[in-house]
Amino acid sequence: MDNELTYITTIYYKCQLFPSSVYLPRLHRYHKAMEDSIFTKIIKGEIPCHKVYEDELTLAFLDIHPAVPGHTLVIPREQVEFVWDLSDKTYQAVMETTKKIAFRLREVLETAYVGEKIVGVDVPHAHVQLLPFNTSTEYSAPQDMDTEPDHPALAEMAAKLKLT
Repeated sequence: MDNELTYITTIYYKCQLFPSSVYLPRLHRYHKAMEDSIFTKIIKGEIPCHKVYEDELTLAFLDIHPAVPGHTLVIPREQVEFVWDLSDKTYQAVMETTKKIAFRLREVLETAYVGEKIVGVDVPHAHVQLLPFNTSTEYSAPQDMDTEPDHPALAEMAAKLKLT
């Protein structure tokens, strides 16, 4: 096999040509030569972040362009493009961290809800977005990617939300 191949994960997808009980393997390859995502650069300390929580498998930090106050990203430390391609162990760790952070957001920000989004088109690194909200309008609020991040406000929010 290819020398640059770091690992192969096999996922199964439903083949539309066969009965619903038949699944075929599909391979996703990740190479050492893959360019580091912005999230990997954050993990490596090359780019700063407003960290809320970290453990050996995951990292949670505030989005610098929050749709709502407290908008948090939960990522695996391992760079894998899609959440569904994570190993079971890493996927479970991401979801456990997601749950911890969601409870913390609800507790500290006193919102009725914490929404979870897995979109996966903006950064080629698996991530879960957590959005604390009280109304559906807040949940569907767009991010303003054109304004400069308010780092003092983000640092203050991160300090409130930080889990140890």
